[in-house]
Amino acid sequence: MPRQIPYIIANEGCERFSFYGMRNILTPFLLSTLLLFVPLADRASEAKHVFHTFVIGVYFFPLLGGWLADRWFGKYNTVFWFSLIYVAGHACLAIFEDNLKGFYFGLFLIAFGSGGIKPLVAAFVGDQFDQTNKNRAKLVYDAFYWIINFGSFFASLLMPVFLRDYGPAVAFGIPGILMAVATLVFWLGKRKYIHVPPAAPNPNSFSSVARTALMSKQPGQSRPGLVMAGAGALGAVASLCMAPQWGFVIAACLALVLVLAFGGIGVSMQLDRARGLHSDEAVEGVRSVLRILIVFAMVTPFHSLFDQKASTWIVQANAMNSPLLNIFGWEFTLLPAQMQAVNPILVMLLIPFNNLALYPIMRVIGITPTPLRRMGTGIAMAGVSWIVIGMIQLQMDGGDKVSILWQLLPYALLTLGEVLVSATGLEFAYSQAPVPMKGIILSFWYLAITVGNLWVLIVNAGVKNDAVSAYIATSGLSVIAFQMFFFAAFALLVAAIFALYAIRYKMVDNYRNEGPASFCYPESEKGESKP
Repeated sequence: MPRQIPYIIANEGCERFSFYGMRNILTPFLLSTLLLFVPLADRASEAKHVFHTFVIGVYFFPLLGGWLADRWFGKYNTVFWFSLIYVAGHACLAIFEDNLKGFYFGLFLIAFGSGGIKPLVAAFVGDQFDQTNKNRAKLVYDAFYWIINFGSFFASLLMPVFLRDYGPAVAFGIPGILMAVATLVFWLGKRKYIHVPPAAPNPNSFSSVARTALMSKQPGQSRPGLVMAGAGALGAVASLCMAPQWGFVIAACLALVLVLAFGGIGVSMQLDRARGLHSDEAVEGVRSVLRILIVFAMVTPFHSLFDQKASTWIVQANAMNSPLLNIFGWEFTLLPAQMQAVNPILVMLLIPFNNLALYPIMRVIGITPTPLRRMGTGIAMAGVSWIVIGMIQLQMDGGDKVSILWQLLPYALLTLGEVLVSATGLEFAYSQAPVPMKGIILSFWYLAITVGNLWVLIVNAGVKNDAVSAYIATSGLSVIAFQMFFFAAFALLVAAIFALYAIRYKMVDNYRNEGPASFCYPESEKGESKP
């Protein structure tokens, strides 16, 4: 076992505690303290807007961190310096607890810092292994995943108590201290790490092949793909022009979606024109990535539903009753934000249950749990969880006093969906993408999470429209109940479309033979890099 691994595992545990510690108390703090100047009727909506804007940043900035590490500074230097920015962000949250601009600046620094290191730490683990000890990699990745959930569980359980009993300065300061410890531990292992230098630009990267396909001319033929990509660019410009009405985040993210969607369609229309200028393997690799992007696009509704457990579900929990519980003589009442601790506990239970019991039983009865079947089922399970949470909201809107423990059922359903989607999505994508294209897959996966949170912002803004508000009023539902059933229908509709696409999708096998360490993170051994 490489002797430097404990430094990375300890760093990850402290960093995940710091991230989930601040994230899981963000919505309660916004509602109870920072946004008190917002009218009560609009406060929950504004808190959701701030929270999901923050999450969008967290999953957008991995593009920058991955590019800097691969092209210029290497993984260690990028992680270390982004971690210092991360610590500064935590400090701003603790210091500017009553200053809106200062607090928001702290959120930006955390999104920038945590996003910058997000794609790199796990890949840095892969760099520490070679052919002589690659059999140890799975054990380390299991420990890596376990420590993430360990940190998430205790952060979700403890930080709401610190926020209630000691105030936001302490509650946000503790995660900052843990992040500082994480950075220190990571630095202490510097001389023990294997440092893989940044790679040279890859002439057969995804972006290079896509650019060639769009720009290549064929005698006597037009360039419909370029026209399609140009239409996406014009749509993106139009979206940015709407920033004063929609807000910059919605406008910019929608512009990115339009560029990717229309650009991807355009590339697929002219992809064969890249042959001859790029290898057949590179061209087919781009084709594989474009097919995977369709799958990722249909996963975005799941992320819309999943990330709202830390916003919409907390808003609901604030209006629920929390009974006095007694466990081994210890009496306590659950705080709304503490319900999120259910998720990491269930993740640690459901993954071995699925692998050891559920999937074998399915195979015995003749149902093969393929990756696409698992993902489609996971999206549908998320939709069902939102039907349940919506039914709970209807009971509350009817005047019934509902216990917060009723949220356990939708949490369980949503977590099962998470295990089926998130734990399967990258496995599927890596198996379908050829070796030179594996590096870009993680970047697109994070972008899918960004887009999922974009849908939340759009719906959140949409319900403020007078026409939409009037329609909701005629439905007899409260705004929050309407949103819950809308998102449930959104996920179930996409799950049905996903099932149809899965039937037509032809699976391929692009696993590498070298072993798990190089398979998971191909840029670590052969100089492949994210474009």
